Amino acid sequence: MDEEALYRRRLDLALECSGLDLWENDLLTGEVIFGLDRIFSDLGYDSEESAAYIDDIFGLMHPEDKPAVEQAITDHLEAKTERYYSEFRIRAKTGVWVWYANYGKILDREGDESGHRFCGVSFNLDIKKRKQQELQALNAKLRGQNALLERMNAELHTLATSDSLTGIHNRRHLLKAGEDEFLRARRLKHELALLLIDIDWFKRVNDTLGHVAGDQVICAVAACCARSTRAHIDTVGRIGGEEFAIVLPEVGLDEALDLADRLRREVAQKPVAVSANHTVDVTISTGVATLSPTCQSFHDLMVLSDRALYRAKDAGRNTVRGPAA
Repeated sequence: MDEEALYRRRLDLALECSGLDLWENDLLTGEVIFGLDRIFSDLGYDSEESAAYIDDIFGLMHPEDKPAVEQAITDHLEAKTERYYSEFRIRAKTGVWVWYANYGKILDREGDESGHRFCGVSFNLDIKKRKQQELQALNAKLRGQNALLERMNAELHTLATSDSLTGIHNRRHLLKAGEDEFLRARRLKHELALLLIDIDWFKRVNDTLGHVAGDQVICAVAACCARSTRAHIDTVGRIGGEEFAIVLPEVGLDEALDLADRLRREVAQKPVAVSANHTVDVTISTGVATLSPTCQSFHDLMVLSDRALYRAKDAGRNTVRGPAA
């Protein structure tokens, strides 16, 4: 065996062991000079069915992959890339699409502007691609599950912090927010106000019109409180059957009293429709308190507001009262 034949056998062995298939194309004639025999054999084609021209290969290539392959060839021909590389699917004789990759280069470009000897290797990418697709599918599923989990967590948070009837915050969340704001106000020496609101003569509504009408009244007052306060700053909550509280950070006594009186007037001026032909006049009483040296916790502030609320009720209801003189 001469040296050339020995070299070729060594090359064939190296290519076989590495899973590579050597090819050479003539870009002037479109002829496949040699190569791709192993690939066509792996795809189930007979030797007579091997590609004789580049167009034969493109005829078996997945339509979605052709533009990218053609662009990669063009970029290399125009010297935009040092080497040519592309990934594509070839249709096996069974009809199954199998992933391959091409890696090549024009060999006689130097000194010959019309270089046409296009040589390279092809190798099977199918296992890698399918694993990538499986991983992408798993990642997509994981993203969907994470999104679902986030929605469920958000819903759980809403359920845990919101009043189911009115949609405003529940007692638990309001007390927690109030305590946080109290600590912040004490630390920064800022103002903090609290409004306690009670619907006047609410038991009469339930006793005469029923609990459904009572729920409509509660929701109307809650909506009025929510509309009249600062979103993402103030905290509005339902702390009892017909009792509400509003935590007002950075708000002093005069501003808190003004807000309480605006709420009182708005509620009184808007009867609540409890049926198609019946409305109910509603009024509220409000107690207002702000931080004082005697407040050692948010609970102390609530006690001051509660005392002011009872003074408002004692004054005839539909009124606002602040700290005792």
